[in-house]
Amino acid sequence: MSAKNHHTPANMALWQGRIDDEEEGISWRWHQQVQALPTDYSEVQTGDVALLGFACDEGVRRNKGRQGAKQGPEAIRKALANAAWHLSKAVYDAGDVNCDDEQLEPVQAALGLQVAQLLRQGLQPIVLGGGHEIAWASFQGIAQHVYAQNPKAAVGIVNFDAHLDLRNPERQGSSGTPFRQIAEWCAHQHKPFHYYCIGVNDSANTQALFDFAKSQGVLWRLDHQCKLSDFSDIRAEMQTYLRQLDYLYLTICMDVFNAAAAPGVSAPSVMGLDPVIGLALIKLLISEAQALNLPIVLVDLAECNPLLDQDSRTAKLAARLVYEIAGAAQ
Repeated sequence: MSAKNHHTPANMALWQGRIDDEEEGISWRWHQQVQALPTDYSEVQTGDVALLGFACDEGVRRNKGRQGAKQGPEAIRKALANAAWHLSKAVYDAGDVNCDDEQLEPVQAALGLQVAQLLRQGLQPIVLGGGHEIAWASFQGIAQHVYAQNPKAAVGIVNFDAHLDLRNPERQGSSGTPFRQIAEWCAHQHKPFHYYCIGVNDSANTQALFDFAKSQGVLWRLDHQCKLSDFSDIRAEMQTYLRQLDYLYLTICMDVFNAAAAPGVSAPSVMGLDPVIGLALIKLLISEAQALNLPIVLVDLAECNPLLDQDSRTAKLAARLVYEIAGAAQ
């Protein structure tokens, strides 16, 4: 199967919601403004947002996790549809890349091709997962685009996640291996590996994972080190990390948040981040990147599992993150 056959166009029927009676033109909601991405990219402007789904949780299955994140992109769109519209740029739905069998690697390659195409058109991709195997797929697209322009570019990753996801992919890749896969790719391509993981649950990561992270120069911050009183230290840490980069890739695993706010994930975090703290940290990162004129080349969200969700809390939180990130990038 060719990579392009994994992609399906936008299902605009998902974009439904209330229509307000207030003054027309200033009372829009996302479902009234999001458009299907034109196949010829007509009218698309640099900096417009493109939402791309990664309907896949084969990596979660391989990692012996609880499946259901394949339904995540649809659930996030439905939760986002009714959000009030405050953007001054366009948002396009670029459809989904789908995994309908156990062949994960071709689907990851297909997502990479879609991401690279969106970046070539000057769009800002926000990719909706899907298991965290999305990260290896997203990075493939970033690499195709960035290194074609600048082979010496320094691409950094910031991952908000309870897990380091640095498991050994020797047998096969999974949702637990993406950043190890990226590290190995960087080593083979003689490129630096810059990785910073925020919100790590030390009880959910073995010593072997921490040892490997240390050997690779990975920077991490534990979940209980992400209090408001830690923000000054975190800002300084972010600034030092970001100054060495030319491009930033931001990836968010929904299991970084506490289980009360994000029950719909493969591995809930009882003591994960409070959503207000988590969002503040994400916005702090975006602000620090903007202060350095550091482009955030791509954002993705992983592990939203509607089959395990309660009152759509996880999907609504993921949608709020998309809303806030799209607004912060204006």
